[in-house]
Amino acid sequence: MSTSDKNSTKDRADALPETSDVASEGGLDAAWKYLDTHRNAGGGGGGSGTPIDIVALRRKIDWHIVPLMFLCYTLQFLDKVILNYANVMGLSKDLNLQGNDFSNVATFLFVGLLCFEVPNTYFLQVVPAAKWLGLNVALWGVATACGAAATNYQSLLVSRVFLGIFEATIAPSLMLISSQWYTKSEQAPRFCFWYTGLGIGQIVGGLISFGFQNMGPGARLAGWRTMFVVLGAVTVVVGTCVFLFLPDTPMKARWLSDGEKVALLKHVSVNQTGIENRKFRAKEILEALLDPQIYLLLLSVVLMSVSSGVVTTYSATLIRNLKYDSKQAALMNTPSGAVSIFFTLFAGFGIRLQSHRWAFTIACIIPAIIGGALMSFLPTDNRAGCLAGIYLVNAVVAPLAIYYNWTMANVGGATKRAFAAAIISGSFSIGNIIGPQTFQARDAPEYRPAKIAVMATQAGCAFTTFLLFLYYVWQNKRRTSERETEETYLSPEAWANMTDKENKQFRYAY
Repeated sequence: MSTSDKNSTKDRADALPETSDVASEGGLDAAWKYLDTHRNAGGGGGGSGTPIDIVALRRKIDWHIVPLMFLCYTLQFLDKVILNYANVMGLSKDLNLQGNDFSNVATFLFVGLLCFEVPNTYFLQVVPAAKWLGLNVALWGVATACGAAATNYQSLLVSRVFLGIFEATIAPSLMLISSQWYTKSEQAPRFCFWYTGLGIGQIVGGLISFGFQNMGPGARLAGWRTMFVVLGAVTVVVGTCVFLFLPDTPMKARWLSDGEKVALLKHVSVNQTGIENRKFRAKEILEALLDPQIYLLLLSVVLMSVSSGVVTTYSATLIRNLKYDSKQAALMNTPSGAVSIFFTLFAGFGIRLQSHRWAFTIACIIPAIIGGALMSFLPTDNRAGCLAGIYLVNAVVAPLAIYYNWTMANVGGATKRAFAAAIISGSFSIGNIIGPQTFQARDAPEYRPAKIAVMATQAGCAFTTFLLFLYYVWQNKRRTSERETEETYLSPEAWANMTDKENKQFRYAY
C-alpha cells in the first residue's frame, strides 16, 4: 500500500460512521467494534499518527503465528503417517493383523475425523479457533501415544478413531485463523507454507522410522511403539504452546500495538469475510447446502484425496514391494516429501503473483496423473520408473491447500464459513476413507486397481476444478463491477455478518 493510500486510510478512519447507522441481522463483526473504539489509533502505533508499514507488519505476524500453524500441520500428518511406517516396522506381525485389518485401521481414523466435523462446526462458532485448536492438538497427542499400548486389532482401531476425532479440527481451525490475518492474495502462500508441514512430515517420518528401527535388541518397547510414545509427547507440548501463545484474534494479540491492529484490520477489510462473529445463523447453513460452489469444492477434494489416502497409508508398502527392506523403504520414501513441498510452494507463490488458483491446481494434478500411469503400467522390476511414479503422485497433495484457501476466500458469513471449512475438511476425510480401501489383500503385491484409481480420480479432479473456475467467472459477471479497494470497505457494512450471496459487492477469487 502506497504512502498516499496509508494517509487516506488514516483520514477515513477518523470519520468512520457510527455503528448505529448499520442494522444487520447477523450483527457486526468483533473487528468493527474494535475499530469503533480505537478511532484515535489511526494508522500509527499507539496513536502517534505515523503510518504503519504493512510489509513489516505482515512479516511480524508471519513470525508469530505461521510457525505454530506449521508445527500443528506437520504433527497431524506425522501422527497419521507413522502408521504407514509402523507397518513396515512389524506392527502387523506384532498385533497379528489379518487380511484387510490394516486398511481398516487406516480407514477408521478418517471415519472418526469425518463424524466429528459436524459438531466441530458448532465449536468453531462458539469457541476461539486458536484455543480449540490447541486443546485438540494436545488430545490427539495423547491418542497417538496410547497407540503404543495396542495389543490387537481392536485396541489399535480405538486409538486411531480417537486420533481422527481430535484431528477433525486441524484444517478448519487453520483455515479460519489464517483468514483472520491476511488478504485473499496474501493467504495463498501462508496456507501453502503451513501446508508444507505435510511434505516435511513425510521426510521426517522416514528418518524417524529409520532411527527407531535401529534401536538395540534389548529395548523394552518395540521400535514402532517407542515411536508412537515419543511423537505423542512432542504433539502434547506443541498443543500446549498453541493454546498459550496463538492469539484468538488480531485484536487480542499482545505483541501488536493498537495502531498496528487498526492498520491490519483496515488492510484485511477488503476480504469482506470478517474476523470474528459469535452469532450462530442457521440460515447460513441452509445457504451453504444450496450453494453450488460448496458441492464443486467438495467433489474436487474427495477426488483429489483418494490419492492422498494412498500416499499417507501405502507409499512405504509400495516401495517395499519393489524389493527393498523395511529400513530402505523408510528412507526411499523421504523424496516424496520433497516433491510435496516443491509443488505446494510452487502453487502458493504462483497464486500470490498471478492468481489463477484453478490453473495452478491443474498444473499440480497433471504430474500426479503421470505418476499414477508409471505406477500402474510399469513392471515392478523397473524400480526407477516405479519410484518416479510413487514420487510424482505426491504432487497431488498441493491442491488441497489451494482448495482450503479457495474456501476461505470465497465464503462469507461467520456460520457459513465455519460450516464450509468443516465440509471441505470432511470431504478430505471421505477421499482418505476411499483411498486405503482400494488396496485389497487379494490385489497384493501389485495393487493394480488402486493405482488405476489414482489416475482416474485425478482426471476427475481436474475437470471439476475447471467447472469451479467457470462458475466463479459467471458469478462475478452477474455482480457489480465496482473496483475493490481497501477504501471501499472501511465502513460498518464491510463488517456486517453477511454471506457471499447476501453481499452483492462480494467478488469471487479464482
